[in-house]
Amino acid sequence: MTPESPSWQPTAERIAEANLTRFGRFVSERYGVHATDYSALWQWSVQYPDEFWPAVWDFCGIIGQRGDRVLLDGDRMPGARWFPDARLNFAENLLRRRDDHTAIVFWNEAGRQTEISYSELYAATARLAAFLVELDVRAGDRVAALLPNMPETIVAMLATASLGAVFSSCSPDFGVAGAIDRFGQNEPRVLFAVDGYRYGGKQFPVIEKVAAVVQGVPSIEATIMIPYLDSAACPPSGSGWRTWSALQKPRLEQDSLDPSAGRTPEFLRLPFDHPLYILYSSGTTGPPKCIVHGAGGTLLQHVKEHVLHTDLKSDDRLFYFTTTGWMMWNWLVSGLASGCTLLLYDGSPMHTDGRILWDLAEAERMTIFGGSAKYFAAIEKADLRPAETHRLDSLRTVLSTGSPLAAESFDYVARHIGSDICLSSISGGTDIISCFVLGNPLLPVYRGEIQCRGLGMKVEVFDERGHSVVGSKGELVCSAPFPSQPVGFWQDPDGSRYRTAYFERFPGVWCHGDYMELTPRGGAIIHGRSDAVLNPGGVRIGTAEIYRQVEQLPEVLESIAVGQPWEGDVRVVLFVRLREGLLLDRPLIERIKAQIRAGATPRHVPAEVLQVADIPRTKSGKIVELAVTDVLCGRTVRNLDALANPESLDLFRNRPELRDQRGGKSAL
Repeated sequence: MTPESPSWQPTAERIAEANLTRFGRFVSERYGVHATDYSALWQWSVQYPDEFWPAVWDFCGIIGQRGDRVLLDGDRMPGARWFPDARLNFAENLLRRRDDHTAIVFWNEAGRQTEISYSELYAATARLAAFLVELDVRAGDRVAALLPNMPETIVAMLATASLGAVFSSCSPDFGVAGAIDRFGQNEPRVLFAVDGYRYGGKQFPVIEKVAAVVQGVPSIEATIMIPYLDSAACPPSGSGWRTWSALQKPRLEQDSLDPSAGRTPEFLRLPFDHPLYILYSSGTTGPPKCIVHGAGGTLLQHVKEHVLHTDLKSDDRLFYFTTTGWMMWNWLVSGLASGCTLLLYDGSPMHTDGRILWDLAEAERMTIFGGSAKYFAAIEKADLRPAETHRLDSLRTVLSTGSPLAAESFDYVARHIGSDICLSSISGGTDIISCFVLGNPLLPVYRGEIQCRGLGMKVEVFDERGHSVVGSKGELVCSAPFPSQPVGFWQDPDGSRYRTAYFERFPGVWCHGDYMELTPRGGAIIHGRSDAVLNPGGVRIGTAEIYRQVEQLPEVLESIAVGQPWEGDVRVVLFVRLREGLLLDRPLIERIKAQIRAGATPRHVPAEVLQVADIPRTKSGKIVELAVTDVLCGRTVRNLDALANPESLDLFRNRPELRDQRGGKSAL
């Protein structure tokens, strides 16, 4: 295989059976669009959004009244309005299937826990929605969840959405301050929480933490505790506390979910942009932003990405390793709209020496496996070979996101997970609750590249002057409106914070904050976050370009690169976490530098390479270069609760190697 040869190509049979192929015929018959390839289809989708998005609505069978108007003020961004006459309900679309087909299978570190059918899920949602009505929860009210990735979380979301209330969630490993920073801004009336959670073979009780959150968020009127660690756990005394078992039996056992015993959810149909979710920015540089996403835009974008780009079908079994504090949980749950089976997992992905997720994949006949780029790098470093230890013949697609997927990880997946697997790296974010660039069942996969730009997403790369470029690195932008843009930020009445976040750099154009390159064949390469781009000698370097090289060395588990002001310029400093028991010596430093020089350029070679025992990351697994930079510069990291391992920042403080030895003072 030459560097320009694809690492995977779809077979003629796979192309013929793909949803995207059927969609091409659908738009050809309806609009006379004869797109000969994906590039032409994408061009039509961004040139004629008033045709494309109604086509997605109809092809994917969205339930609701669409209305005749598609886009108002389409030349304004922000300010464009999608489907202004539409009425729909998000939960109604996810619960369109009500038969005995399996909707959810739930595993945790102990293995398989429960299986729930669509009819059972519908009944559970109906009963919980009736309880929320008794609490006088109405459209627009907020409901919060401090829950793991478990079936009850999905039931809570569906019941909330059925009433038109707004759902937000955090994983239970958030600290008290982190949860209050988030929920305290949007003032929920109801909180769902567990008594504790498991991770890495340990148990973590959280009842006291939940009580502190309730005390710190005065708007909470009712707290529903779900026993998870202990089925007999009791909440603190108080009129506002209830147990899940008082609403329906714990663990959603089958005998408690007889559809005939439940009520019918109301499924209040509301405008297209009615708020559905509040998601939160990572908040490592300040208080987290509360990003409000609308029901219609979230639904339409997700079904487009699932049905057309992921080729999701009703007989698929979809998995993504995620927590409820990451937008990939919201993305995963929307798979119910396609009638497939969701595979949920709660716990450490490296439990049982990294076998647990592959045990799940084999036992449940998983067809689509999703994880983070860091996860695939970690199991490669651990020398896991799932194809040799597990039967994975049902698996046809692997998805990766969270950070750029190194080219070597593409090789690893092909060698040790499956050679006939479509490996689709995808990239978007919490800000749009979806993707800008992602996979495609009709296109080949090239190692190190994301396959394509999303349909209906006018994604471009702008240089410093705001000119669109191909084959050069620049800012990832979207130069036309799209349905899953946020409704706005919570407590931002004039929209000023929202405009500043995305439209200040290039007025009228969404600037996402990723440093990206579009390849001539239509693929995309993410080189890191724009705010983490290094600038030695005035040359912009994406941190991912360095990580791709250094993490090929077997001694290096992971790394983080930052820029240090030095002698009137900026020098690159690289921190590495090595395998247990190894020490960074001069020969290894030289090998690291040689690898970076050979695989990138001399400009990428760090001035200093230093060893650390851990690297700070957010709770969704993303490393945080800016937090390290703040520590090195003596600035306060303002939201430590956003980090999974805030104590790791101490490893970067007062490093003597980063002081100017001539004056004995830090160059920072």
